[in-house]
Amino acid sequence: MAQLTRIQFIAVLAPTVLRVKREGSAMFPSVRLAQNLLETGGVIHEWYNLGGIKVGSGQTNAFWHGEAVVKGTWEVVDGRSMNTRAAFRAYKSIYHFYKDLDLLLAAPRYERVRKAMTPERQADMLFACGYATDPAYPSKLKVIIEQYGLKKYDALGSKQFPKPEKLKDAELIVVLYKGQATSDGYLIGGVTWVPARLLGEALGAEIGWRGSKVTVNGKELESILSEATGYVQIRDLAAELGLAASWDSAARVILLA
Repeated sequence: MAQLTRIQFIAVLAPTVLRVKREGSAMFPSVRLAQNLLETGGVIHEWYNLGGIKVGSGQTNAFWHGEAVVKGTWEVVDGRSMNTRAAFRAYKSIYHFYKDLDLLLAAPRYERVRKAMTPERQADMLFACGYATDPAYPSKLKVIIEQYGLKKYDALGSKQFPKPEKLKDAELIVVLYKGQATSDGYLIGGVTWVPARLLGEALGAEIGWRGSKVTVNGKELESILSEATGYVQIRDLAAELGLAASWDSAARVILLA
């Protein structure tokens, strides 16, 4: 990914952060974004580990499939800073990383992190529970939260949006592109429907409407109209844009590439 300013870095991550919060994450979006900026310096690497999660026990799960990278890092041990190298988990997307981190924080060790009632308290508890070894970790997170006004995302993360009426019985899933949560998807009868204009235009397509059909770059696709929004099948949309849509059944997401 191209070099980002810190404001751009936050803007890129925010939609996925909010999505994961709406799915029930215990992390405040403000703390999550501050942690990502602190841990990475504002760089999104192709392995998408934004929080320094190490391989650890090596136990795989729905969101981490065993991939890893070895790189340099520094820690505070017995009050002294030291440089070292470690194996860190590598992920398919930002979304996969966030979900794996939530699994980690579900452990009894991190109960005080989950129960924190304010972003400031959660920042304190991340250090107190042993997530980081730097004694200044909480204060650094709080400075970033304040400097970039990240608490505004905490309010946004509490908002829920209803499903389209004609897709109300569908399973809500995530469509990922370039590691990011790009759109909701609605899985029903083995078919995933997506909002054509929202996703299509994000991918560079020209979206129109002809009669009862959505058009993608001028071609009519099978469509569902609900609340003035046209939905098309993800595979049809991907095919028109020269993309491949793959289904990650463990994580319940679609990846576009």
